[in-house]
Order: sequence, then C-alpha cells, then structure tokens
Amino acid sequence: MLPAETVHLPFEDGPFRMAMGLLSCPAAAWIELDDRYPAEMAERRDLLASRHAEVFAACPGSEAARAEVLALLAAHLPQRFPGWFRREGEVLHNALTGERWDLATPPCDPLEIAGRLVQEDLCLIRPAAEGPVLEAALLCAPSRWRLAEKIGRPLRTVHGPVPFYAERLGAPVDRFMGQLRPGRIALRLNWSVVDDPALFQPGGKHRTLRDHGITAANAGTRLFLRTERQTFRRLPDAGSVLFGIRVHSYPLARIAAIPGAAARLSGAVRALPAAMGAYKSLPVFREALLAYLDAVAEAPAPGTA
Repeated sequence: MLPAETVHLPFEDGPFRMAMGLLSCPAAAWIELDDRYPAEMAERRDLLASRHAEVFAACPGSEAARAEVLALLAAHLPQRFPGWFRREGEVLHNALTGERWDLATPPCDPLEIAGRLVQEDLCLIRPAAEGPVLEAALLCAPSRWRLAEKIGRPLRTVHGPVPFYAERLGAPVDRFMGQLRPGRIALRLNWSVVDDPALFQPGGKHRTLRDHGITAANAGTRLFLRTERQTFRRLPDAGSVLFGIRVHSYPLARIAAIPGAAARLSGAVRALPAAMGAYKSLPVFREALLAYLDAVAEAPAPGTA
C-alpha cells in the first residue's frame, strides 16, 4: 500500500524573509512516493500525449545530463522502493503502473521516461558563464509559469518576475548551484494560496480583480494551499544540477483543521509585502482568506466551549 500524502506546512507567523531556507536531505528521502501516485502519473501521461511541447523541453548539449537522470532514478527506485520497482538487467519494471522500460533503447527521451516514473517534475540546470541555465525540463505541474518562455535562460532571467529575487536571492542561488557537491542532496519548501486545485497551472499570476464568489464562508473549499518540495542534486558525470519539484495541493479546510495552522498561515499572509502578494494573485481573494483563517483560529477548540 502506498503511504499517505505528506502534508507540508512551510509557512510561519512572523516577519517576511526572502531566503533559500535549504535543508540537508538524506538519499532515502530524496523521492516522495505516496497515494497520489496513480492519479498524478495518469495526468502526466495525458499531458505528455496532448500537450507535449508545453511540458517537455531540452536544449542541445543536454543529452548526457538527461540520460544520467534516468540512470540515477533507475538505480535508486528499485533500491529504495523494491516493492514497486524492479530492475532486470536493462529493463525497469514499474508495478504501480504495469509499465516496463527498456533502458538500453529508450522509446522516448530519457528525461521523459524519468518523469513518467516519479511524481516530481525534473529540471536540469547547467553551469554557465552567464550564470546557471535551465537546459531541460519535464514540467507537468508548473506553478504559473510557462516552460517555453524559460528554457535556455539563466536562472536570474527565469526568476525575473519574482519580487526581490534579483537583489536578495540571485547571487546566493547562483553561488549555491556552483558549489553543490555530488552526493549531497539539498531540500527547500515554498508555499502559496491559490483558487485552483489543478497541478498543471501554466498561467494565473499577477491577477488583481477580486473574486466576490470566494467568501469567508466557502474559502475552506474554494481555496488551496499549494506547496513545492524542491530538491537539488548534482549529477556527478554531466555536472548539471537536477532540480526536482514535487507539488502538493491541499484544500484549505484540510490545512485549517491542523491545530495552530490557521493562525500561522494568517500571520504569514499578512506579512507578505504587497508586491509579493500581487505576484501570487492574493488580491483576488485575500479578504475572504484572512476572514476564514481568523474565524478558524479564534474558534474554541472542540469540547472547550
């Protein structure tokens, strides 16, 4: 049986801080696998069949790195999840989907096969004189950005629309990408509140028109906490950094039911600078969101009224 989806709560009540917030990740925790796997992999297959150019892109010269990603996962998954993945020579069996992959003669791009094995999106970032560059990606859960607009560009350009990124994170991120050692896996989490539960969201930032249909009474079901669990791992042979992004979308009511979470999220939303709130399209429902969270936070605990 697949484990239950982990609930990540990467927000705090306190002053806004723009920081990478990196943690060390043991190899056993590198890849998340949970009960969302069947549905998410079915959606990936549909996207790759119907919108391939939107979810897959690769620059010339990234071939070795793309192949190394598949080799890395084909070694890791049977070792870490032997009940679901089995390796027989150059054939990888996935018991969860019933698929078998010929690793010696892949039927499609190795990075695409890798993306059909795990719930993470997989991006490759190579070192370059102008700064780390996004050289390839399998991206089925974009958080309101379009792969075609970012592929082949330096990270500072990729993150150009993000408020405060250039002055606060641009240099540290570039430095981290250059210094990450093979064998080390780093992890970070981020969050946003959105009005759409879909994983595939290529658009929707910078909206300001208020949605009066979202109220304090229904915000728990109309809004969602969207988190990204991001991992970073240097490919020892190609030298590129494999950037994994696992997106979770939780109904807000599920989060608010966790003791203390509503108050913490309310404080975190209030602490966001106006520019960051606008970037995240919070003006669309900010008043309803805060009213809902405050009502939950102030309600007496069951049995204490």
